[in-house]
Amino acid sequence: MTSTYANYPSLRDRSVLVSGGATGIGAAFVEHFARQGAKVAFLDIDEAGAQALLATLQDAAHVPVFQRCDVTDLDALHGAIDAARERIGPIAALVNNAANDVRHAIGSTTAEAFDRSMAVNLRHQYFATQAVLPDMRALGGGSVICLGSIGWMKKNGAYPLYAMAKAAVHGLVNGLARELGHERIRINALVPGWTITDKQRRLWLDAAGEEEIARMQCLPDLLMAEDLARMALFLAADDSRMCTGQSFIVDGGWV
Repeated sequence: MTSTYANYPSLRDRSVLVSGGATGIGAAFVEHFARQGAKVAFLDIDEAGAQALLATLQDAAHVPVFQRCDVTDLDALHGAIDAARERIGPIAALVNNAANDVRHAIGSTTAEAFDRSMAVNLRHQYFATQAVLPDMRALGGGSVICLGSIGWMKKNGAYPLYAMAKAAVHGLVNGLARELGHERIRINALVPGWTITDKQRRLWLDAAGEEEIARMQCLPDLLMAEDLARMALFLAADDSRMCTGQSFIVDGGWV
């Protein structure tokens, strides 16, 4: 079956900021927003990945802007957001995507590792949101998209800190939805299932994993980064103007 996907006129020339946008799911966000004609800036520490992505987007109406940034450094995060704003204008949509699902065990977890995990998986989402609120207020509204995960819902093992941080994303969204909503600023969680990126193929997708996907997903196809990007487009566009404080799960119907 041939698929035809939506075009969102409201995203044309809209300023969109994506954290963790150089590779994987984040790169799909950057590409799809750029192909919609949005003005996109993205933050990442992976300069090589960022440059490879930019090389594929030179024909976009607005070539995305890359700002090197470690989102766990809040001073650097604020500086990168300021620099992005100077390049693409006031931020109308924020995609809080940066994360690291590195495997770990409770027995070997240190206080320093705990703080690092919260910084990369949760804390930057809060402070990036805080940083763009003046822009959205001045624009008369905006959209914040916070990346969650079904991993903690499935009670997955091997990454308890990551699971805890992703569960907390729902608290962040619910805790801000009413306050921001009065100013027409929407905030929602985009919650991926097992998304098959290059990293997933390299590290974790084996024959047993493919069997698990076939058994647990209602839909037979692999969940890809572009499937998440299409939901992000909807959440950033005017079409979702009455959607806030919600969790939009994109997981192929995992049961």
